[in-house]
Amino acid sequence: MPIDSLLRDVSTLLDWQYIASLALLLAPAVIPGVLFVYSFIKEPRQFRNALYLFVTLVWSSILLVFRLNNYVLGIALVLIVLLTPILTIVFLLANTVVVVRNNGFSLTSMLPFLMAGFLILLIASPSIVNYFDPDTRHIVVFVLGLFTLEGLWFSFTFVALLFYSWVYRMLPRRRQYDYIIIHGAGLDGPRPTPLLAGRIDKALELWNKQHQHGKFVVSGGQGADEVVSEAQAMRDYLLEKGVPADAILMEDKSTTTWENLKNSLAVIRADRATSGGTDAASDDVTASDSAGACGDFTTAVVSSDFHVFRCAEYAHNLGIKADGIGSHTKGWYWPTAFIREFIAITKAHLWPYLVIGGIYTLVNALNYAFFFLGIV
Repeated sequence: MPIDSLLRDVSTLLDWQYIASLALLLAPAVIPGVLFVYSFIKEPRQFRNALYLFVTLVWSSILLVFRLNNYVLGIALVLIVLLTPILTIVFLLANTVVVVRNNGFSLTSMLPFLMAGFLILLIASPSIVNYFDPDTRHIVVFVLGLFTLEGLWFSFTFVALLFYSWVYRMLPRRRQYDYIIIHGAGLDGPRPTPLLAGRIDKALELWNKQHQHGKFVVSGGQGADEVVSEAQAMRDYLLEKGVPADAILMEDKSTTTWENLKNSLAVIRADRATSGGTDAASDDVTASDSAGACGDFTTAVVSSDFHVFRCAEYAHNLGIKADGIGSHTKGWYWPTAFIREFIAITKAHLWPYLVIGGIYTLVNALNYAFFFLGIV
């Protein structure tokens, strides 16, 4: 059969225009969905997983509403989109009052208030332009336009990570861990604060669940206002709970989450070298050399639930085979803590903001250049 006859027969059976339009309609859900599955199976401790999953769910929800042709669902979806920012602002302002009453006035306590202010400015920015003089309005339009684009990306990634961090914490943890790293927090004199005690108790629960196999790595340095290091306070707490001294390793130099993990890895490698493990002891562990030097051991990274994903992501970047385990955080403090976490994660993923700013600036520069040159 000639090829042209075959193509004519196929075209009568298949509506290529319909297939193409359907493919375009499903692509925003299918493509990120496939990327999410691949990336998640390869490594669940990655920030991009949150974006893939959230895009897939949002677009799939929109398609489902259209497919069902249900006006009630459609109206409900529109109301959710419109009301969520307003309800979020009200919640954040109310939460600010609660946090300040419990924790006192500080920059950290004011994070929900600052987040509410950011959302108000983001919503109001299109109308703000009209209040400026026309001669300077183009500058204001440029600044507010850039703020809006960056703000929308910030808001999108915030919600995506909020959802994915919950998904990550719900993943089953069934393997046995050789080392349990406990991240430090503030102290109350020489004693752990309730927040830190919750982390230690969660680590103890995990240790007892796996029949007291493995060693603890208590990680945290001594702040300027602390009488002992966080590692020492955690060690004393574990000893009081009946944990033998030889099951506790100390890392008492770190001041950041990254240092917690980097220094803890050095402590683990040294322990394995002295106890017959195959890893070479080293105090100089970097992301580039640790990936191939972590040996065959498993690690749990225990922190507060709002902090778990960042710990797990940093562990991945350092090449540590680790799962994040979260302890419970009081509900009134959770929004403040997560906002702080998200800002820290954003600092580690700034390149999308730079790309958005660069493209936006380039487009505006070309637009003004064409205008002055009389090019339409």
